[in-house]
Amino acid sequence: MKYFVLTLGCQMNLSDSERLITVFSNMGFQKTENEEEADILGIVACSVRQKAIDKVYSRIHLWNKWKKDRNLITFVTGCLLEDDKKKFLKNFDLVFETNDIAGLPEMISQYGVVTPTGLKTHHKQDEFWDINPSYDSNYEAFIPIQNGCDKFCTYCAVPYTRGREVSRPSSEILDELKVLLGKGYKSITLLGQNVNSYGLDKKVEELSFAALLEEIGKIGEACEHRFWLYFTSPHPRDMTVDVIEAMAKYKCLAKQVHLPLQSGDNEILRKMNRNHTLADYKLIIENIRRLLPEATIFTDIIVGFTDEDGDNFENTRRAMEEIGYNMAYIACYSSRPGAVSSRWDDKISMEEKKRRLHILSDVFIKYASRYNEELVGKTLPVLVSGKSRDGSRWAGLTEGKINIQFASDKEIKIGTFIDIKISGSTGISLQGKLSL
Repeated sequence: MKYFVLTLGCQMNLSDSERLITVFSNMGFQKTENEEEADILGIVACSVRQKAIDKVYSRIHLWNKWKKDRNLITFVTGCLLEDDKKKFLKNFDLVFETNDIAGLPEMISQYGVVTPTGLKTHHKQDEFWDINPSYDSNYEAFIPIQNGCDKFCTYCAVPYTRGREVSRPSSEILDELKVLLGKGYKSITLLGQNVNSYGLDKKVEELSFAALLEEIGKIGEACEHRFWLYFTSPHPRDMTVDVIEAMAKYKCLAKQVHLPLQSGDNEILRKMNRNHTLADYKLIIENIRRLLPEATIFTDIIVGFTDEDGDNFENTRRAMEEIGYNMAYIACYSSRPGAVSSRWDDKISMEEKKRRLHILSDVFIKYASRYNEELVGKTLPVLVSGKSRDGSRWAGLTEGKINIQFASDKEIKIGTFIDIKISGSTGISLQGKLSL
């Protein structure tokens, strides 16, 4: 029998899918990329974005049409709001939380499909992490270190889709890391809704996030091959200086920080329930610049949050000018059922939100381009990720996660490090050539 899984949303969902694939493999099912030949069709969804939910309905509408002609089992899991779950129950055969993935064989067996009896079917949080993931790549991997969120930002539905924060045992995290390094993985990312609050739910029995990075750094020093360790996403409220100090201390801890700003205006930050001020945020940036001068800094911005006025927006624009980001993921605010702000009036037109988005995009690109131009002439290690879209050049990422393309007449193995001399900059990406 064959199965098809569509993954929507964030990296956390991608990581969840890797464990879901293991469960299917243990049941003896074969994965297919052609949904028309699958016997089981599923979606790892995300209620945080309305667009993702719209895609779910579009897909299940098609699949339910196919049911008229052949036997199919459909399921949906992922970051789901209760309201979405209730609606999905009318459309899907199975609706379950990611924590219950280990119980999927039992659920499917209720439809008369025989599954191995040796696979665990109890529905417990820790058993989800016990599942060994089937990694999608042979050089890049994600390690979930926590699940859930305790921050309750007013625009966000994650605390209602994934629940409160639960830290994974550090021993399991370090063991998974060692397995990956033993297999030669080169890029590893720690995942969590707020990774730097890791361990706060188990203060007595578990490491802090900085201490976890220290342990990883020690493992890195003993590792025979180069690798880069990333983490995403931290919350400014928990981004302590000892985290930055650990990053500066160990070579394997990549010099790249993704630190969401969301807004550069204190009034809007308060309405977002971010529990920090712009001054607090800038102090973190100062510490990064001081201790990690080579680090690239990424961020997330929301424009047009409920009643963000011209002055509020101008403060964000000014903050972006002052800080200077290498990458900024800027999104127009949209209300999401389940989040607190969904009860508030959304007073700003989409046209105005898009106008502001373009202004901030120009600000970010201005700084990123200037930074990239300063790299011209330097030689940097690059992790090769494949060919460019048109196939004419090779592509990869620097340690700071800046995209680069370079030419080479010889074949290069994907997932290897190679030294590239930067020959040019095209906006937010780089051009280079093999270093002789």
